[in-house]
Amino acid sequence: MKTTFLRRSAICAALAMLPLSMSACSAGSLGSSGDSAGGATEITFLVDNAPATVAGAEALAEDFNASQDDVEVTVETRPQGGDGDNLVKTRLQTDTMADVFAYNSGSLFQQIAPQATLTPLTDQPYMDRVDDSFKPQTTAGGEVYGVPYGTAFGGGVLYSKKVYEQLGLQVPLTWADFIANSEKIKAAGIAPVIQTYQDTWTSQLLVLGDFHNVAAANPSFAEDYTAGEAKYATDPAAIKGFEHTQQVHDMGLQNSDYASTKNEDGIRMLLDGTGAQYPMLSSMVATALSIAPEKIDDIGFFALPGDDASTNGLTAWFPGGVYVPKSTTGEKLEAVNQFIEHLTTPAACDILTQESVPTGPYLVEGCELPEDVPQVTKDVSAYFENDRQSPALEYLSPIKGPALEQILVEVGSGIRPAQEAAALYDQDVEKQAQQLGLEGW
Repeated sequence: MKTTFLRRSAICAALAMLPLSMSACSAGSLGSSGDSAGGATEITFLVDNAPATVAGAEALAEDFNASQDDVEVTVETRPQGGDGDNLVKTRLQTDTMADVFAYNSGSLFQQIAPQATLTPLTDQPYMDRVDDSFKPQTTAGGEVYGVPYGTAFGGGVLYSKKVYEQLGLQVPLTWADFIANSEKIKAAGIAPVIQTYQDTWTSQLLVLGDFHNVAAANPSFAEDYTAGEAKYATDPAAIKGFEHTQQVHDMGLQNSDYASTKNEDGIRMLLDGTGAQYPMLSSMVATALSIAPEKIDDIGFFALPGDDASTNGLTAWFPGGVYVPKSTTGEKLEAVNQFIEHLTTPAACDILTQESVPTGPYLVEGCELPEDVPQVTKDVSAYFENDRQSPALEYLSPIKGPALEQILVEVGSGIRPAQEAAALYDQDVEKQAQQLGLEGW
């Protein structure tokens, strides 16, 4: 089975002023062709160009192609990041999108104008197999537009099980317990809280991973925040992530080289036991597996604790979705629905598991994780199984200011106090909300 890579096209040349990686698109591969091979309907499946993503997509397409003779799926790739976002939007707006494509769920999904650009999948029989926790992440105007692609993951704390066992510590259910654990770890000469500010994005977890606690304390926060009525600097629950970031610094609980340490270094600290707790996404289990597979089960995961143990739960990040553009019609639409039917089966989940380590549960009925998945994956899945999770803010609101990571590096480095930083972030958010044309800003 071949992979069709996008190359330069006349359409892309016309859009040269946009911040796109134009080497990633071609006139020959844009949109739906009407060709059939040997009587089979040909459809294209667009995914990002991360090696693991491509490997999974190719394996799924190959398996589907071998299972029947009516449809032939070919995989296309696009850039990741902002270039990929812009390319997806451009192709949707110009009716040149692939016949079916994988893309983010949550706020980025909302930004591609789904009601104008996508075909609803609400009434498709395969939607009955999609977990109810996922459907809101690809819903607009009462219609569901996507099925899950890959596994969910969580934002919380990766921790060294060996250090916890050595010191007789229990997984904390409150922030006070977390601080008490951290003080005991520090007394043992181990870095209690790993921070890796050389990769600035990693500074955000004590805020973003705390949203389950914010929502538990103020269930209307996301709605009020989107309407411009709730602010991080003035909401007593929302500001705590900033305060916790400052507290970790002020108490000397982070590794001394936090300013020059990178994400991969932080994972290594967990694996070798020189650091005990790392506020991070559970998806980083893949990095740990690549560094020291023999030590992978020395790392566990727990949700970022808040003030109330009774509401302890996970801030969840959901898998991306698979979508159908409105430009896909007729026999191609029928063929695409056959392919998506195949994607929402346990067999498809098993194929993805073979290609990359799951970082949490599959949100498709009948999909089970193998017994030998890393402990981190099992820990994350337990929050879903026990219904102790809620979506990260980015799945409930389109607003996320671009300066958050730099602001939190300042807080975590003792440069800016939490209250001032939260107010500064509220200003950053206001600019973005106005750019999005949201009411109330």
